[in-house]
This record gives sequence, structure tokens and C-alpha cells, in this order.
Amino acid sequence: MQVLVTGAAGFIGSHLCERLLASGHRVVGIDAFIDYYGREVKERNLTSLRSEPAFSFHELDLRTDPIGQVLEGIDTVVNEAGMPGLQRSWVDLETYTSCNIVALQRLTEACRQAEIGRFVQISTSSVYGTDAVGDETTPTRPMSPYGVTKLAAEHLALAYRALFDLPVVILRYFSIYGPRQRPDMAYNIFTEALIDGRPLTVFGDGRQSRSSTYVSDCVEGTVLAMEHGVPGEVYNIGGGEVFTIADAIHLIADALGTKADLRYEPDRPGDQRHTAADVTKAFEAFGYSPTVSPTAGLAEQVAWQLDRRRQQTAMPRTA
Repeated sequence: MQVLVTGAAGFIGSHLCERLLASGHRVVGIDAFIDYYGREVKERNLTSLRSEPAFSFHELDLRTDPIGQVLEGIDTVVNEAGMPGLQRSWVDLETYTSCNIVALQRLTEACRQAEIGRFVQISTSSVYGTDAVGDETTPTRPMSPYGVTKLAAEHLALAYRALFDLPVVILRYFSIYGPRQRPDMAYNIFTEALIDGRPLTVFGDGRQSRSSTYVSDCVEGTVLAMEHGVPGEVYNIGGGEVFTIADAIHLIADALGTKADLRYEPDRPGDQRHTAADVTKAFEAFGYSPTVSPTAGLAEQVAWQLDRRRQQTAMPRTA
């Protein structure tokens, strides 16, 4: 099978590309490198992929660049692209709207014309709102511009399903973590602060809970949905164990053999209070069952961040 992965240089997209290649698929990757952190982060994610003969990469902006040619011969599209990050969405709605809605409309239209066999649209637990607990019938009440644009994207993709029979499957990811996690995400920030021995800022009381999902579980669920998900359906992809922000900090500190010096700040607008993914529907439809515990997953992320630090320290300085 030939699969197109948008956002291929990102945290999850790069892991997904590697998993698909390991399964014998040919993979075409697209990325626009327009994120709010340095391009070098995403270039590192592509390092091993660029050496794979079954992988090709195109730097394209889905909002403006021609798409049709890269869809030639493609069987399945997984749309990992989009502008992530809740807090920035309050001050940059135009970018979130263009990346999460306008780009999607151009992509779905191109896929309709190319008669793509499967289209997997990646969404988020943020569409549920402050408390994302329960199954896919839980009312959607997004409490941030980011969540609003991602819910609008779901409706747009499902409109293409209803009107043009585009075989759309929607996945709602729950707080993905692990190696290559974006530098703006909480566990990455906590780990960096603890490595440096800096005080660690917690927004809220630390009792916020998450069913965070290790990246390999997320990728496995995505591949299963790509192969066996029912078009027109929405599935939660989440971790199997709920734990608090305070629990996560404790696990990270234990993995580093240190203790956290905590500073507390008020809750940020739109932050989720509780998430607990009910993945029964995904399990019954295609056997999704997360396997990585928070203890093991956070230890893997810490090990990756430590290794990255060592590599950066070992790099020769230029004059």
C-alpha cells in the first residue's frame, strides 16, 4: 500500500511514517515547517526517514501549494498536519483557522478528485472541552479556539463523507507523549526543567488528570484505524491509565533521580481539567488496546531527552 502522511516531520507523523515503512508500505510525507518552534527540531525527526528507499518527502503548504500530483498512486491519506497548541490559539486564530480548516478543505477536495481509498483525519480530545471523559457520544464543547477549529475540521471531513462518499475515519487523540514530543508540551517542559535543576511551573493545582497516550500506542491505533476503521465513524485513541499532572512530575523526577521544586500559577484559559478516554469503540472495531504504562512511557521520554542533550553537548562548536 502507498500511504500519504501529512505533517510527516512532526512528533507523531514521523513515528507513524517509520511504523508504516516497517510494515512494508511505501510512504509519501508532506510537511510545511510552519510550526512555532525551530525547523531543526522537525529536520531531526526526518533523519532516519530520509535514508529509506520506500520514503519520499515533499515540502508543501497544504493551504496554498498544488496537491494533486503528490496524490498520484496513493491509496490512503493520514492527515496528521495542523497547527497544534492550545494557548497560542487565543492570540493567532488566523493561523489555526488556515492550517486546521482551510488546508483540510483543499486536501479533502484533492482526495475526492483522486478517489482516495481511505482518509484518516486526526482530531483531538480538546473537542470535548474541559472534561473529556467518556465515549464518542460525549457532547463536544471545545473551550479554546484550537478545539473549535479541530471540531470544525471534523464536521468538514464528515461533510465530504456524506456528500461525496469520501471514506473518512476520524481519530480523537488524547495527550500524546514520548520521544520527539514537541518542545512546548508539558512533559517535555517538565523534563527539561528537572534536568537543569530549575523550578518547575505548574498551572493549576496539579490534580488535573490525563489518560495520556504513549506515542507507539497512538501510532498503532492509527494504523489499525487506517486498515479497519469504518468510514464515517469517530474513534477515541487514548492511554489505558489515568494519572494526574502531579503523578507525571513524580514519575519524571524518579526517572531522573531527583526531586521537583514546584511553583504554582493559576489555571490557563481553556486547559482541560480531566481526560479519560473510553476506547471501547476502537477496541471493538479494530482491536485497539494501549499497552505502555505511564511509568514505562515517561521513562522512555526522559531517556530520549537525556540522549538528545548528550548529542547536543558532543557536537563540535563552530567558530
